Amino acid sequence: MGVNQMKKIEAIIKPFKLDEVKEALHEVGLQGITVVEAKGFGRQKGHTELYRGAEYVVDFLPKVKIEVICEDAVVERAVEAIMNAARTGRIGDGKIFISTIEEVIRIRTGEKGEAAV
Repeated sequence: MGVNQMKKIEAIIKPFKLDEVKEALHEVGLQGITVVEAKGFGRQKGHTELYRGAEYVVDFLPKVKIEVICEDAVVERAVEAIMNAARTGRIGDGKIFISTIEEVIRIRTGEKGEAAV
């Protein structure tokens, strides 16, 4: 791929933080994001709820997973933007994963690499 490597940033966040994170990424200059509704748990281990008088454990909590592909040069700013926008300071704020992308291809045009992002 040459000098300009691309990265994928995956962020698992609280659903109500999605708009703030989207705005923050937009301000950093990133427009293309993929959003997936997700369920999961980390250290929270779910929580107990009452339903019709009976207690039951909710293992998987609603989350949103955001995926962004960007150039190496933007990664730090993008991660900072996500962290600042998604952080509530409470347990379950989520995680960010960064991985290297081998190749990107735009289906419509066949463009590759940065041009396809």
